[in-house]
Amino acid sequence: MVRITFLGTGGGRFATIYQARATGGIYLEDGRNVHIDPGPGALVRMRSVGLDPMSTHAILVSHCHPDHYLDAEILLEAMTEGGTRKQGVLAGSRSVIEGDGEFGPAISKYHLAKPKTVKVLTPSAKVSINPLEVTATPSAHSDTSSVGFRIQTSKGVVSYVSDTQLVEPVIKAHRRCRLLIACVTRPLGKRIPHHLSTEDAGYLIEKVKPELAVLTHFGMRVLQENPEAQAKWIEDRSGVRTVAARDYMMLEMEEGDISVSDRIRNGVSD
Repeated sequence: MVRITFLGTGGGRFATIYQARATGGIYLEDGRNVHIDPGPGALVRMRSVGLDPMSTHAILVSHCHPDHYLDAEILLEAMTEGGTRKQGVLAGSRSVIEGDGEFGPAISKYHLAKPKTVKVLTPSAKVSINPLEVTATPSAHSDTSSVGFRIQTSKGVVSYVSDTQLVEPVIKAHRRCRLLIACVTRPLGKRIPHHLSTEDAGYLIEKVKPELAVLTHFGMRVLQENPEAQAKWIEDRSGVRTVAARDYMMLEMEEGDISVSDRIRNGVSD
């Protein structure tokens, strides 16, 4: 079974600043434990649902904006047992690892020396987190080195579309996935450059046709206009089961089903 926990479903400047939704990223468990885009509060959110940060095997960071990377260094310390063991994988965009133009680097030289493997990801580059394999996918964002992720798990492909404009290479890269997770910062009728709006996400999902689509990384405008309503609009248009993620939502992928529930927090289910 593949288990995916949403440690936050907020994104963009103001949803992050005000913590209108948590911004802890996504945690995938499937033989290895992978933390995707650990933004502000990721460590605290992990502890609130009983996830041990020292049991993480890899950290993936799509690009160099703080709502995607801010807790990465402390989680690198956890992954490497306080820096005492050279283990684990850090993989991210060039801006995150090396710096690119006005962006980054997001990780200090001190912390880059801690994992066993550090890899700069460009589109189509791969990194193995045995038994998982991650392929970087294209993105069209203000951080021009930004990437998404296509993760081959034991139960099929999980695709993660980070902040991006909708362009054909993004659509093509995520076809034939079983689960599509998309960062949607803008609601219907309020598109801005470099980000997915509800219309964009609907078109993407319609073309990719995953078994399940999950919207996350909501900006303030999406939160004001109801993420569930945005998901319903997409589902009605695309014919694909579409869910608006909520903080601490959990997906469990089995051979024939992807179930949606809430992770237990402090011994009490939301």
